[in-house]
Amino acid sequence: MNEEEVLNVSESTSEATPSRAPLSNGASHTTYQPQPLSPSDERTWAMLAHLSVLLNLVTGFLGVAAALVIYLVYKERSRYVAYQSMQAFLMQLILWAGGGLLIGAIWAVTGALSAILIGILLIPIALILTFILLLFPLIAIVYGVVGGVQCSSGEDFRYWLIGDMALNLF
Repeated sequence: MNEEEVLNVSESTSEATPSRAPLSNGASHTTYQPQPLSPSDERTWAMLAHLSVLLNLVTGFLGVAAALVIYLVYKERSRYVAYQSMQAFLMQLILWAGGGLLIGAIWAVTGALSAILIGILLIPIALILTFILLLFPLIAIVYGVVGGVQCSSGEDFRYWLIGDMALNLF
């Protein structure tokens, strides 16, 4: 798989092509290859995958699910949409869900250690770390909107560090 093949928006708008597959009893059935997306549809779905981060503002977690659903639905029809939606999924999973889990873990440890008085000394550190980790969702939202805008104009978008990870996953 060539990286340029993955990142270029396809120019193909061909129809779905039927193919005959033989069955064990000698008969055959018709299967259909998924129709590729038009470049305009590719840009739209890639943009929506990145902007799905905004669902997290309302629901707290559905943006991650929306990006994953877009990936699963369009992975066979467009490598561009698959790559962009996988990036959006990973970014939201790491920054949004990961940040929330880290905040929970920090306060669980602080609460548990408060029983032996050490945790009381950790409360200021836990507050500082919570403030820093609360910036993760804000970064994810800004980064997702930038990605959505770039994809809607037909440009390729790569999240820092996550772009290469997404490329290796699909």
